[in-house]
Amino acid sequence: MSGPMQGSVGSPSPSEHETVGAYALGILDDAEATAFEMHLAGCEWCAQQLDELAGMEPMLAALADLPGTGTPAIGDSLSARPSPRLAERLVDEVSERRAQKRRRSFFLVAAAAALIIGGPLTVLAATGGDGGGKGVEASATKSANTAKATFDTLSSRVSATDPASKVSATVAMGEKAWGTEIGVELKNVSGPEKCSLIAVGKNGERETVSSWSVPEWGYGLPNAKTEQAKNPLYVMGGAAFKTNDIDHFEVMTFEGKKLVQINA
Repeated sequence: MSGPMQGSVGSPSPSEHETVGAYALGILDDAEATAFEMHLAGCEWCAQQLDELAGMEPMLAALADLPGTGTPAIGDSLSARPSPRLAERLVDEVSERRAQKRRRSFFLVAAAAALIIGGPLTVLAATGGDGGGKGVEASATKSANTAKATFDTLSSRVSATDPASKVSATVAMGEKAWGTEIGVELKNVSGPEKCSLIAVGKNGERETVSSWSVPEWGYGLPNAKTEQAKNPLYVMGGAAFKTNDIDHFEVMTFEGKKLVQINA
């Protein structure tokens, strides 16, 4: 069973801590229950364990009345209560489940941190800033240059321009052990808009490579009045598809409008 919490009030013996399961199930005699209650008044760990085990006795009493168990009915459940050894195993199970929950929470936090750290370096436009302060602009420019530099390292490329939307896109690919690294250069797209690059496999499956927002001034507009609007958007991402398994790519708005399709 899990050990007691350090720093508890008093110095009870280990057996007193182990009594919490039996107390929760109501299988102590009057003298044992009174002794444990005196210990419980000064032990934070046992109080927490008792709270975790609250309500377990009725559940076990009901289980004792299942057909074919050979145990007394619920009305006689006092004589069918589990032994202290079973109570100890139940406490152990509760403690293990709490530990598993803490581990899952840690992994979720770690994954979120990785996304926060990695995301801005890959999903940014090479536009020379976003109109914020000098510090923000310098950081955005550096990240945007990183995205473009990574895009330039990928030699396998396909391009297309949609005849209706006039949006142009070049998709660069690089096969990896985990799938395909993918970058897109996007031009002649107006904002404000939210878009995604979708990889469509030859088997019909669809994977979102990356998503981004287009500000109201747009990207890659040849007749724009500002440099940031004239510069294209560079976005990096990836898909689990092997490169040869990709049929085509689609740049889609969040509302479901296809801006351009690029055949692989």
